[in-house]
Amino acid sequence: MTILVTGAAGFIGFNVSRALLARREEVVGIDNLNDYYDPALKQARVAALQAAHGNGFSFERVDFGDQQALEQFGATHRFDRIVHLGAQAGVRYSLVNPQAYVRSNLLGQVNMLELARRQEVAHLVYASSSSVYGGNQTLPFRVEDRVDNPVSLYAATKKADELMGESYAHLFRLPMTGLRFFTVYGPWGRPDMAMWIFAKALFEGSPLKVNNGGEMRRDFTYIDDIVSGVVACLDGAPADDRTVKAGGSRSPHAIYNIGNHRSEELMRMIGLLEQATGRTAQLDFQPMQAGDVKDTYADISAIERDHGFAPTTSIDEGIPRFIDWYKHYHAIA
Repeated sequence: MTILVTGAAGFIGFNVSRALLARREEVVGIDNLNDYYDPALKQARVAALQAAHGNGFSFERVDFGDQQALEQFGATHRFDRIVHLGAQAGVRYSLVNPQAYVRSNLLGQVNMLELARRQEVAHLVYASSSSVYGGNQTLPFRVEDRVDNPVSLYAATKKADELMGESYAHLFRLPMTGLRFFTVYGPWGRPDMAMWIFAKALFEGSPLKVNNGGEMRRDFTYIDDIVSGVVACLDGAPADDRTVKAGGSRSPHAIYNIGNHRSEELMRMIGLLEQATGRTAQLDFQPMQAGDVKDTYADISAIERDHGFAPTTSIDEGIPRFIDWYKHYHAIA
């Protein structure tokens, strides 16, 4: 079976590709290798996949936001399934470069849906985000909740992706699954996320900018748990049987939260980073930032029921693993 993974040079895409390759799937990865964060890290991920899996993994630099480029790519490749993880990520960056989100997350999503429709793939799994819950106050967040109050353009584009997916599932009976990821962290992570930013500051002896005076909670989800959920969903496409799926669709379209089902205090996360690095944090408390939310907490009952998803890694275990990798990657003694 041949599987296309978009965003294969990204954090989740790299790890999902590695898991699929480990079970002998043929993986074709694409990524535009943009400079939203250091392209050297993205290139290192691709190199690691190529070194470990040889001909089982092929990679092409393709911008799926470019309709013509994606069509040319699709004309010479055939796929059985697609895992669409590429996107313009980040909440704060959407405040300064909204066009990047329109191109990648809106135009790009339509382009990928068209590719999946033309190739009649058996299943399209795509990345949504916990950000779609926006201003919701009831915790934990459930896939049955209304998500009509985004607090950032990034969140709005991810909700739009779900709506576009629903339309294609309805019109063309294209089986697909949307995954609302909750604060993913771990080895090979993203430099724009809090875990990496705080680790960097600790090793440099710089102040940690802590938003909302530290009064925040996040459902931190370790990358290995995320990967197990993505692969389980990929293997279980929603049936086209008119029954109600997770998220409410009667088309072959399911939406799941994929989190750790544990909402942790931000200050506890910082304390574990201090323990793992052996450094004491200098805290610089800041007000709440535009586009941010105070708490996230995933209800994962739907993905547990339908796919047996059961996260196993607490931040007590996951943070030391991330710091061990971080030290190795940056050659920190």
